Amino acid sequence: MTKKITYWDDWLRLKENHKGRQFIRPEVCRTYNFGEHDQYATHFADMVKNARPIHGTDAVLKVSNIDDDVRILYKDQEDFERIAHQFGIFEEWKDGVPRTAYKGVVVFRYQTHKRVFLVGPESLQQLGIE
Repeated sequence: MTKKITYWDDWLRLKENHKGRQFIRPEVCRTYNFGEHDQYATHFADMVKNARPIHGTDAVLKVSNIDDDVRILYKDQEDFERIAHQFGIFEEWKDGVPRTAYKGVVVFRYQTHKRVFLVGPESLQQLGIE
């Protein structure tokens, strides 16, 4: 069975293409190259670690009442899609990887200034956060 490929990141997210590697999308200013010093992973892990954890239901309401960056843990694809739907972001999942995910973490801006990190079940461990 051939998998449907619509966008370039669909192709990248296929297991036979990413081969366990991660890819990032440019949320960071492209005029500064983190790759020169290989500091992106540390920088990203610090942002996730410092984000305020949100638990339970009514995530949108809770996030609306917090001024800082937040992180929300999702358990599996179904849980990710439920949370993504609440925030009105892409619910797409391809071959075990959510769209735009880095080490299972999907980042988006909510109410313009704060970041919301949707964190996968193994993401904290992969980022060295425990």
